[in-house]
Order: sequence, then structure tokens, then C-alpha cells
Amino acid sequence: MRQIWCLSGPPLNKYGAEGAKSTLILKGILQEFHKKIKKDDKVNIMLNITKEDIDVLLKLQKAQTETVHIDTFLSETAGEKSALDSRLAEFETSLNKHKKEFEKAGKDCRETEAEILVNEQRIKTSSERLKQVKTNREYQALQREIDDGKKRKEELETLLLKYLEQQESADKIFKEQQADFDQLAEKIRSDKENIDKKSSSHIKLLKKYRTQKETIGKDLDPELLKLFNEIAESNGGLVVAPVKDEVCMGCFMNIPPQLYIEVLRGRSLVMCPQCNRILYHADEE
Repeated sequence: MRQIWCLSGPPLNKYGAEGAKSTLILKGILQEFHKKIKKDDKVNIMLNITKEDIDVLLKLQKAQTETVHIDTFLSETAGEKSALDSRLAEFETSLNKHKKEFEKAGKDCRETEAEILVNEQRIKTSSERLKQVKTNREYQALQREIDDGKKRKEELETLLLKYLEQQESADKIFKEQQADFDQLAEKIRSDKENIDKKSSSHIKLLKKYRTQKETIGKDLDPELLKLFNEIAESNGGLVVAPVKDEVCMGCFMNIPPQLYIEVLRGRSLVMCPQCNRILYHADEE
């Protein structure tokens, strides 16, 4: 049977500014009902509900709480995987840097070796021509070329030794980092597998609780379910809170005495003026 909403009781501002503030969500839901009420009727924030409604809300809250916890866990695990990927990417960037240094040193070595060969060929050619010159002027010119070539060869050989040392050092560092990278990549792969295993079981539970929410929600009036979902969205999934000694156990703030009386009666939907949660009186164990 569809639940009938009861619009009765004290005026909207009965509980002051804080009480009125806590009813903004209810006001929106009640607008469509206001149109059906005579102009001289008084409308308040109270809605008629039963203990069975509260029990359904509590079951719905339990499923909602579990859903929020699992969503939080999955979000955290996704963050862990992202952090692992970032760590590996950062290491890979460093590895690529050393790889480029090794490749550059190798390129410098090859270019220097090629230049040495060209220079040696020039010296050889000049030396052959030196045997055939007929004038002192040509002889001196060729001799200068040979001397300059030999000087350049010494410079290039010194430079080649430097590049060879750089290449050897870069190769050693690169191979060490490559080994470390492979080890880290394997560890991260294993860690991500473990995370996925844990996430897999939680994903199944999430599906289970979402199905529970849908099933439980069918036992509530659509407007009350809508209110539940709106509060859940704004309060991080916490919708229903018990009241003890005029204190909301959701935010641990006092509520007005008249509201507390309504909660004890258990016949009206009452919301906390501070945190906007739906209040109920929990039986003493």
C-alpha cells in the first residue's frame, strides 16, 4: 500500500532559524503536495511515518554505509595503483635519461673515430704529395698541413678516450638502472595484482549492496526514497542517526526539546537542525 503523507503539527518556524534551515530539503519535496492543500491549511515540516518506515530506512542506511565504505576503498586502491604507476614512470624517465647519455657517448665515439680516419687519410695523402713537390714553397705548405693534421689527430684521440670513458660509465649506470627498473616493474606488477584481487571481491560486494539498496528502496514511498538519496549525497552517505538524551548521535549536537519529543513519539519524520540527518530513537539495549 502506498504511504500517505500527513501534513499536520506546528508551523514551519516553530523551531527557529536552525529548525527552518534543516527543512529546506523537505520543503522542495513537499511543494507538489502543497498544491493539493487548501489555502487556510497549515503546512509544517513533519511527515507521518511508521516504525516500519524507520526500520526500512535503517536497513537502507546499512546498505548505503557499506556501499560508501566500498566506494572509498576502491577509490583508495585506484589511487594506490596510480601511485605505483607514477613511481614506475618516474624511474623509467630516469632510466631513459641514462640511456640517452649512453647513446650520445656512443655516437660521439663513432663520429670522433670517423673524423680520426678522415684526418689520417689527409695526412697520408699530404705525405705522398710531399714526395712529389718541386718547390720549397709547396713543401712548406704541405708540411704545415701534415703537422696540423697530426696535431688534430692527437686532439681527436684524446677526445675519443674521453668519450670512451663516458660511454663506459653511462653503460654501467644504464645497465644497473635497467636491472633495478626490471625488478621494480615486477614488484609493482605483483602489487597491482594483489590490489586487483582485493578490489575484485569488493566490487562483488558493491554490486550486492547496490542490489540490496534497490530492493529495500522498493519498500519506501518514492518521495521518502528521494529524500534519503538527497541527504546521502549531501552528507557523504550518512542519512539516519539515532538520538540519545536530546543529542543527535550523527553530529553530537543538541536538538530542540520539542523535536526530541517528536522523535520519541516515532510518528513523524524529524531531521536534525545541524546535520540534516533523519532522526530516530534507538531502543536501549
